[in-house]
Amino acid sequence: MENSEQKAKTAETLLEIRNLKTYFKINGSIVKAVDNVSLKIINGEILGLIGETGCGKSVLGLSILRLLPENAKIEGNLLFRGKEILSLSKAEMRKLRGKEIVLIPQNPSTSLNPLMQIGCQVLEAVIRHHNLKKSEAVSKVLDLFSKLKLQEPPRKFRDFPHQLSGGMKQRVLMAMGVACNPKLIIVDEPTKGLDAVLRIEVVRMLKETASAAGTSMLLITHDFSVAAALAHRIAVMYAGEIVEMGKTAAVLRNPRHPYTAGLLNSLPGKGFNPIPGSSPSIISLPEGCRFHPRCSRANMKCTASHPELVKLNDDHFVRCFNVCF
Repeated sequence: MENSEQKAKTAETLLEIRNLKTYFKINGSIVKAVDNVSLKIINGEILGLIGETGCGKSVLGLSILRLLPENAKIEGNLLFRGKEILSLSKAEMRKLRGKEIVLIPQNPSTSLNPLMQIGCQVLEAVIRHHNLKKSEAVSKVLDLFSKLKLQEPPRKFRDFPHQLSGGMKQRVLMAMGVACNPKLIIVDEPTKGLDAVLRIEVVRMLKETASAAGTSMLLITHDFSVAAALAHRIAVMYAGEIVEMGKTAAVLRNPRHPYTAGLLNSLPGKGFNPIPGSSPSIISLPEGCRFHPRCSRANMKCTASHPELVKLNDDHFVRCFNVCF
C-alpha cells in the first residue's frame, strides 16, 4: 500500500503549462517569443527543452518565474502544484522564487556579484528562505560546498568570483540553486562555453543534485548530448513553438519531426550536415508551418496551413503534416 501511495505521489504533476503565450511589443511590432506552448513536468522528472538560439526556450523559463521586462505580455496558464502562478501577487511570487522554484542562469561570470564573497552570496539565499541562525546557515553552505566538491570549503567561502574558474563558478550557482531544497530547478544552458571536461563535470553534478533531492528540472539547452545524459523526456522548440515532445530515447532514436531529425543529423557524430537556411524572425513568421522554408519534406499544405501538436502515442507528440518514419 505504501509503495502504491509513494508511486502516485511521485507521478503527480508539479508544473503544468497550458497554451502559454509570451509576447513582446517592440517598436510597434509584436514578437511572439513563446507561442501557445503546453507541457507538464512531474515530480522528480528532468525535462530537456532543446532548440537553436532565439527559439524562445529561455523566455519560457523566465515566464515561469515571471522575470520579464514590462513590455512582455503573458497569457495562458502556469500551474505550479495546482496553483496559478500568473495570479500570484508580487510578494507571493518573490516567496515562491528561490524557495520552491529557482533559476540557475547560463552565465556564471555575470550572475555572481563581483564585490561579494561567494559564501556570503549563497548564505544570503539560505537566510532569506530558512529560519536558521547565522552559524547554522554557514554550516549548511559549507556542507553544500563540500557536496559539490568545492575544495577547502572554508577558504572557498571567503573567495571572490574572480578567484574561481568557470567550473567553480558554476558549482557556486548550483549551491545557490539547491540551498533551499526547491521543488523545481530551471537550468539555463549549463554547459554553454565550457570545454569538454567541464561539460562532463557539470552534467555529473546536475545528475547527482537531482537524484539526491528528488528535484524536478527544466533543462534548457541546445546540446543534445547533455539532454541525452540527463533528461527523462525532451521537448524540441522552434520559432516559439514545441514541434516535438517525447521520451528521450524515442526522440533521439526515432525523431518524428524534420527539424528534430535535422538537428541530430547536424551533429559531428551524425555526419555534420547542417539544416539549410536559418531560423525565421519571430517578428515576421512564415505562413503555414514555421519550419517549411527549411524543410525537404514540405509541400503545398505546409505553406498554407499551420499544423497542430498531435499525439502519435501516449508519450510522443509532433507538430507536422509529414511525420518522419
